[in-house]
Amino acid sequence: MAKSTGKKKTDSLPDLAENKLDIVRDHGLNAVETVSRFTEFDIHLFRQGKHYKLYEKLGSHVMEVKGVTGTYFAVWAPNASYISVIGNFNGWNNGTHALAARWDSSGIWEGWIPDIGVGEVYKYYIVAQNGQSQEKSDPFALWCEVAPRTASIVWDTWYEWNDADWMKIRKEKNKLNAPISVYEVHLGSWQRDPSDPERYLTYKEIAVSLVPYVKEMGFTHVELMPIMEHPYPPSWGYQITGYFSCASRMGTPQELMYLIDQLHQAGIGVYVDWVPSHFPGDAHGLFRFDGTSLYEHEDPRKGYHPDWKSYIFNYGRDEVRSFLISNAIFWLDRYHTDGLRVDAVASMLYLDYSRKHGEWIPNEFGGRENLEAISLLREMNIAAYTEFPDIQTIAEESTAFPGVSRPVFVGGLGFGMKWMMGWMNDTLKYFEKDPSFRKWHQDQLTFSLVYSFSENFMLPFSHDEVVYGKKSLINKMPGDEWQKFANLRLMFTYMFTHPGTKLMFMGCEFGQTSEWAFQRSLDWHLLDNPAHKGMKACVTALNKLYKTEPAMYDYSFSHEGFEWIDTQDRENSVLVFARKAMDPNQDVVVVLNLTPVPRHGYRVGVLSEGTWAEIFNSDETSYGGSGMTNGGPVTSEGHQWHGRSNSVILDLPPMGAIVVKKKSSGIGI
Repeated sequence: MAKSTGKKKTDSLPDLAENKLDIVRDHGLNAVETVSRFTEFDIHLFRQGKHYKLYEKLGSHVMEVKGVTGTYFAVWAPNASYISVIGNFNGWNNGTHALAARWDSSGIWEGWIPDIGVGEVYKYYIVAQNGQSQEKSDPFALWCEVAPRTASIVWDTWYEWNDADWMKIRKEKNKLNAPISVYEVHLGSWQRDPSDPERYLTYKEIAVSLVPYVKEMGFTHVELMPIMEHPYPPSWGYQITGYFSCASRMGTPQELMYLIDQLHQAGIGVYVDWVPSHFPGDAHGLFRFDGTSLYEHEDPRKGYHPDWKSYIFNYGRDEVRSFLISNAIFWLDRYHTDGLRVDAVASMLYLDYSRKHGEWIPNEFGGRENLEAISLLREMNIAAYTEFPDIQTIAEESTAFPGVSRPVFVGGLGFGMKWMMGWMNDTLKYFEKDPSFRKWHQDQLTFSLVYSFSENFMLPFSHDEVVYGKKSLINKMPGDEWQKFANLRLMFTYMFTHPGTKLMFMGCEFGQTSEWAFQRSLDWHLLDNPAHKGMKACVTALNKLYKTEPAMYDYSFSHEGFEWIDTQDRENSVLVFARKAMDPNQDVVVVLNLTPVPRHGYRVGVLSEGTWAEIFNSDETSYGGSGMTNGGPVTSEGHQWHGRSNSVILDLPPMGAIVVKKKSSGIGI
């Protein structure tokens, strides 16, 4: 039987049987035992911001006391004057099951209630010191009610995993010189129930289709947009109220674990979006949790996010740091995820992010950098990689902040990779242009190589580029239908042959025509159209090229893996470059013809003499192209060209890309 992860359904504290248990009775009604899961060392770590597994302590935990099964509750609310647990079990009576504040001034309230267990619905009734009361969900709840209901549910993370083979090899699959091609997925809209489009599929139902599809397409990883509990679907998951709970509208924690398990068994890694940058002001959530600004800053110049109308974590408060780092570790630990893509890092790094003069407070040195957030991100990365050295953390960071993907010990933030937002913006601007004007804008494609190796970059075509009137990728492309598809195949080839790892949002791989809509399924019927079917086949082939050609990934983040051959043919809008492998026999040459004009007999300088053969052509008829290919091998000539002593004559397809490789390496036609 495979090794299991997570706490057993019933923990026990046998040592408590030898102790006298204080009985706290409020109004002379039901008993609440003041037992504790905390040691003094736990409290010390918590108050120092160094407790990275708070989910084992705070929250609700089913356990036995003196042979009786019940549930232990613990919540951090230092400024409360009274807290009780309310739920179906006591008729939502706020005066019957009071928790006790710990004696050590940690701000933790706790207690054990007999005869309730997994599945019990509950909230905390909290009275602030000013006498105001409110009902709050448990910040550490492992599961929640389906919105619009907002109560927490007593649950566990017990699951019998069957992904031992994947866990043994994921270090190889996640390493920085491995091919990493990520399929970004919003689970609520990847696919809906065909018989009832309004119904979300469960995690288990999604697994039936998603796992074989990703495997067929050849992606190495999926990235799941936030799967934490978020009651507001239009936020796409980025306005989180239950940081330790999976989105309940699609099933239980174990059903989500099943989906991840199935992906792992298919050899597919799983990254999840993590959002430490802000949280919403929902009444049942973290906002003013104990009647004060507990998780956020009191001053809106530091605690309110103007873009998202949400609240910014107080990164300088040690207990909040323990909460956030524990949450990052939780998803890596209990859900076996292979990495975290950290959202909106730029908004965390700068105190003046999206703020005008006078709307922000400088740091202690008078600067705009958020020193507390920088410290938190560094500590999170150290903790994550220490605990799980075979994972990856990836920053969505859009500024020139130095060293985002550099180790902390050299002054970096410690992320494994960073999204290459500048490349994405320049690439889309270029490919949106009419081809007849591209000769004046070639620098938009070549500029990225000036800074490509300053970070470990991931090249993203993400969800943000296909919403809110930006159009779908296929409809960003100019020209008639044939040119649009040819352009998109060409752009994807440029992406897959450019240094860096890859990320593509769902639907882009088959040319989804409408903008992404979170409330409905992708337009799978488009695959009945040959053009869309061809696009899907092209992306599948690009994934295969990327994974099988060492030149595409041996040096993903190093100048050793790239060399320009020609950037000067602006008149014809042709670019030529080499991708290099550790073994020079595996080097390839990439030629991009960025206009719809075919180029017959085009001379290209090559790396060495020999017989070269085409190993990829975006104009293949099976991809929807015109079929202008270099069908047979081409022997180089001792004709100096592009500064090379050897060159070959190639036919360049219209709006197409080709990749050639020396036939002596055993690859090619």
